[in-house]
Amino acid sequence: MTGPGSGAGPATESDWQRRRRLAEVFGEVLPQTTRDERDPGEDAPRDGGSAGDRWLREQVPPHHG
Repeated sequence: MTGPGSGAGPATESDWQRRRRLAEVFGEVLPQTTRDERDPGEDAPRDGGSAGDRWLREQVPPHHG
């Protein structure tokens, strides 16, 4: 019988196994790199504006040309 108190659980798993198990349960909580470690253009929208600006342009009614 294995369970929380059996002693054959998390104490015997390696660090990478623990991270993999936690990622399966909780998903990827934090990215592997931060914004300042990435290239400046990597997260930027292709049209040169921010995502909010793009959304606002898409919401303009047709009669406002």
